[in-house]
Amino acid sequence: MAIRDPDAGDEGPAAARARRRVAFANYAAKVALVALLVHAVAFPELPQYAGKGIGTRLLTYPLGGLVVAGVWFALGRRRAGLPYPHLIDLCAIAPFLIDTAGNAANLYDTVSWWDDVMHFVTWVPWVTAFGLAMRYLQLGRLNVAALTVGFGAVTHILWEIGEYFAFIGKNPNEYESAYTDTLGDLAASLAGSFAGAVLVATVLWRLGTVRADQQLG
Repeated sequence: MAIRDPDAGDEGPAAARARRRVAFANYAAKVALVALLVHAVAFPELPQYAGKGIGTRLLTYPLGGLVVAGVWFALGRRRAGLPYPHLIDLCAIAPFLIDTAGNAANLYDTVSWWDDVMHFVTWVPWVTAFGLAMRYLQLGRLNVAALTVGFGAVTHILWEIGEYFAFIGKNPNEYESAYTDTLGDLAASLAGSFAGAVLVATVLWRLGTVRADQQLG
């Protein structure tokens, strides 16, 4: 299956400036994520970090921020000549940054609706990153949208399983509301998955415009 650059049709000074701005935002997001994680390490006694599975986040979030780069460089020759997908990388790291910032600001404990909203908000860029990656392949809108929704659903189920083992299973205080909270989280993330899929298949679909001579086999 051919691999192509979804941004290849956008050329010229304006497109170059846009690429630089997205690249800067991507680097800034990574620096901010590291700074927030360092804050959690430096001040573990703060109440906003209690019972939040910060140790697991410290291990997994930096790895999550390297997923796109890892896949990109693993492709080797098949990505030859293609610019680095900073927009995909930025979308992929955004959920980790938003979640970490919410914990650092103690919003999960002080704002009753914050957790529910975040499951929607963070899943939009997460699945959008996947949908944009699918634009490198010769797939139609409906196929990309369906795969994007499926990716969002599967990854959130895995997320909820991870949350259980990270801090719910060891915290009896979470048992009473765990089932209801999980259902709400699943519904919110599924809505976010649909929103991201719609964005990729409509507003962002133009990013898939390429010339035939720029497709790679």
